[in-house]
Amino acid sequence: MLIATIAGSLILVVVVVVVVIAVTNDNGTKPAAAGSSSASSSPSAFVSSKTTGPCGYTSADLAQNPNLKNTGFPPDPKPAPTKTVVADFATNRGTIQVTLDGKAAPCNVQSIAYLIGKKFYNNTPCPRAVDSGIFVVQCGDPTGTGAGGPSYTVKDENLAAAKYTAGAVAMANGGPNTNGSQFFFITKDSSKGLQKNYTVIGHVTKGLDILQKVVNGGNEDSEQNETEDVTQ
Repeated sequence: MLIATIAGSLILVVVVVVVVIAVTNDNGTKPAAAGSSSASSSPSAFVSSKTTGPCGYTSADLAQNPNLKNTGFPPDPKPAPTKTVVADFATNRGTIQVTLDGKAAPCNVQSIAYLIGKKFYNNTPCPRAVDSGIFVVQCGDPTGTGAGGPSYTVKDENLAAAKYTAGAVAMANGGPNTNGSQFFFITKDSSKGLQKNYTVIGHVTKGLDILQKVVNGGNEDSEQNETEDVTQ
């Protein structure tokens, strides 16, 4: 469950503009393009649906949250792919490279790769940086509101093994099994501030110093708690 809601969490600034410029699998090839099943074409006629593979991506109600973008579903083959995916994020502060661990979090990594392929993250802000209690830069919401995401949710994975150390990348959420597109970079060990509620999807392999500089100028003007939540 979420620990605490940060008072004044709307006091945020855009600190990094993210443009995905390269994604490769561990064999050096680009992920194959995958077809998708559309979420309800008419938000007012929303009917919950779910993919039939092991990931079980579940549709979200676009009518209830206008900040969501209709993206369809990621592929959901059996078994779920476990490849390593390397993604380069070209930002206005420099390039951040992330190695996504498909073995530890196959469904969430597959989802992130799918959204990258759809250019979902292009020119999106990272509007939240926290430098007390936890040390994170949160990204992945094209609207910059903290409420945006794709038209589906992804289940939690491998929480028992989650380690929120410097360089880890984890999914933000609004409660159990509500992962979407938002994720956060951990710039300094935040193990004491975060309970094991957030799926770790990979690690920063280049550009951690860029993120640390962003957090050092933290933009959360609200009171901080010893434990914080990372929500979408």
